[in-house]
Amino acid sequence: MKNKLNEILNYKKEFVRKRKKIIPQSSLIKSLKKIKKPKSFLKKIQQKISRKKYFLIAEVKHSSPSGGLIRKNFNPKKIALAYEKGGATCLSVLTDKKYFGGCNEYLSTIRKITNLPILRKDFIFDPYQVIESRIIGADCILLIMATLGIKKAQELERVALDCGLDVLIEIHNKRDLEKALNLQSKLIGINNRNLKTLKTDLSVTKEIAPLVPKNRIIVSESGINNEEDIIKMLKCKINGLLVGETLMRSNNIEDKTKRLSNVKF
Repeated sequence: MKNKLNEILNYKKEFVRKRKKIIPQSSLIKSLKKIKKPKSFLKKIQQKISRKKYFLIAEVKHSSPSGGLIRKNFNPKKIALAYEKGGATCLSVLTDKKYFGGCNEYLSTIRKITNLPILRKDFIFDPYQVIESRIIGADCILLIMATLGIKKAQELERVALDCGLDVLIEIHNKRDLEKALNLQSKLIGINNRNLKTLKTDLSVTKEIAPLVPKNRIIVSESGINNEEDIIKMLKCKINGLLVGETLMRSNNIEDKTKRLSNVKF
């Protein structure tokens, strides 16, 4: 079976190499001085938890390798505003173009029209990408432990924290969790999707969540399609959810966001 994750990473490494030639890292660092202070992604989530409620990270995603074209009528600004009006706690924005139909400009545009903290969702493996995330308006980055060794993940986390960014550490199995616990960031995302096969299984959260230390904040990601799935995940003692495709496919994004943000269980 073809390993989709390796395919994406090979492409991204070449993409970043070319990107560095166009805009050197030294230029990005100079630009940092002109950028406004990031919003606290973590604090926004902690505020929700302090009110004994789960949080919802709503994702702006045009397409994906597993789902193909997700939304034909794709307007990032309108989608982000619908999420905000619907009660989303934070936003996630895909910035990879080839595989997810995203771009940096989508995130920058959304940053200008929303007060919600934004996660840059991409395959990040180079400090250059971390600094770039800050420049384009992200408040948090994703570090996928399946793609990173411990030392590299720690390096990227240090750069992120130095830039004022929060970090969501993504895991899929026990080995990923063991690596993740070498980092200091509190946010642990359990991805129910296997990035190598693209198969989704909600039992991944059920298996991994009990192993996560109590001082971490757990986000369940992928495969969450309805209220029943949310109840199933909340029973696993998670703190919040990251939902994209089911919201993006909705005819009424604002209403769907409201419903998925306020499930009683």
